[in-house]
Amino acid sequence: MPAVPAEKPSDEQAVSTDAAPDAVPCTSGTGKDAAKVSASAAPAAEPVNKEGEEEGSGDEEEEEGAADAGAAEGAAKKKKKKKKNKKKKAAGGDGAAAGEGAAGSSKPAAGHPTTQTDPPSVPVRLLFPDGKFPEGEWQSYKDDNLWRETSAEKRELERLQWDMINHVRQAAEVHRQVRTHIRKIAKPGVLLIDMCEQLENTVRNLIEANGLEAGIAFPTGCSLNWVAAHWTPNGGDKTVLQYDDVMKLDFGTQIGGRIVDSAFTVHFNPRYDPLVAAVKEATNTGVKEAGVDVRLCDVGAAIQEVMESYEVELDGKTYQVKSIRNLNGHSIGPYQIHAGKSVPIVKGGEATRMEEGEFFAIETFGSTGKGYVREDLECSHYMKNFDVGHVPLRLPRAKQLLGTIDKNFGTLAFCRRFLDRLGEDKYLMALKNLCDAGIVDPYPPLCDNKGSYVAQFEHTLYLHPTRKEVLSRGDDY
Repeated sequence: MPAVPAEKPSDEQAVSTDAAPDAVPCTSGTGKDAAKVSASAAPAAEPVNKEGEEEGSGDEEEEEGAADAGAAEGAAKKKKKKKKNKKKKAAGGDGAAAGEGAAGSSKPAAGHPTTQTDPPSVPVRLLFPDGKFPEGEWQSYKDDNLWRETSAEKRELERLQWDMINHVRQAAEVHRQVRTHIRKIAKPGVLLIDMCEQLENTVRNLIEANGLEAGIAFPTGCSLNWVAAHWTPNGGDKTVLQYDDVMKLDFGTQIGGRIVDSAFTVHFNPRYDPLVAAVKEATNTGVKEAGVDVRLCDVGAAIQEVMESYEVELDGKTYQVKSIRNLNGHSIGPYQIHAGKSVPIVKGGEATRMEEGEFFAIETFGSTGKGYVREDLECSHYMKNFDVGHVPLRLPRAKQLLGTIDKNFGTLAFCRRFLDRLGEDKYLMALKNLCDAGIVDPYPPLCDNKGSYVAQFEHTLYLHPTRKEVLSRGDDY
């Protein structure tokens, strides 16, 4: 997700708001597994009932006059004993099945699909019954850090991180499947609010949304043309996607607060191909340059060099593609989309170095305009200040709204549509009160000059002890 304009250094220190909020283990939903396994285990109890029927018929034979009452009684006792054993066995089977479901069976329970539907509806967890989710793209570090790949100590450190990174890979797989689906929906004529809600509902289904444990990381950004970032339709918005639009589709997923932040550009008119190609290559360059001990300013310089080597011709006029100098990539922390470090996309940034064990969102913005954004249009994105302490509030409605935000979003970004979905109404005054008190920060849309076009690509990567992993990499970008 992009950074807030650079002229707000205080925000950058406090919340890492140099980028917009678009841009821990997970408790998997095992109740469904247990229920399904119990259902499949139920037939095991049928032989018990049949045994009981046989026992009853044996009693009738006794009443009709069995020759040896003692023998009949002994037979009945044996049958009763056998019945108890079968009950124990059935109960043991149910318990084992339930336990296996809770732990995550290596084999899918009966009836669980092994392939995704169209449109996607099967939780990603069920598609990988062994609990191991697809890895991202691995890239080696450069020069002096190549030794890490053969270091036994670094390999052991990487092994110890497996559980955490596996949850992030699950979130990344959800992102890949959702964006594959949404490309079929994002066509000229679609109402953007409908597209966003379908995307967000698909994320909720595939990730098995569970409050703050798993779900959407921030509102879906679908900024058009000269709007670079932080725009999503508010309730009642009637904006329709057009053939000549350039749309930045930026959304995130999270499990246990571990966020995957990735974005791409949708366009239909081939005249924008050079603009989109410039930004895509610039992002890949940033990913390639990133690594342990790499200076952030060096990443920015490499990005700008690639970005501004492209030109695009629009309506007979040639424009150099410019990096938007006051938007940045950023580090990512648990439940914190902007964790403190900014990755510039122009030369001359900070000399701060990347470190082992950090997550980064490498994102670039290319523009045919000034290459500088300002806040404009109606605000839709908000996020609670990550470092805010207790702030006394006098307005009861503001207190109630803050409780809703804490419960459902914590320090993750949200939008007005999310509040509408929770049943909140007439909350704008209370929301303004929270913003005025510094508890919640607003993130208005960031715009270049009107009439220009902006494209964006973004990937989330993790700096492992041995190599870096581009978690959000897919076949599409």
